[in-house]
Amino acid sequence: MNIDIEKLRDDLENYFGSATPMYPLAYADVIEVQNASPNELLNIAINNGFDLSDYEDYSLSR
Repeated sequence: MNIDIEKLRDDLENYFGSATPMYPLAYADVIEVQNASPNELLNIAINNGFDLSDYEDYSLSR
């Protein structure tokens, strides 16, 4: 499965960023997402219940 990592990163930033007005410490999660490697990003997404099939990039498929 080919994952659109940048789309996933953007959605995770928005996901954690939406919590920052009520929970300023959530900004640390935003920074973690911004600095995460692709593998780390996938783990963050899975641990937070994201469906990776929503991020499948069919243009990269053979």
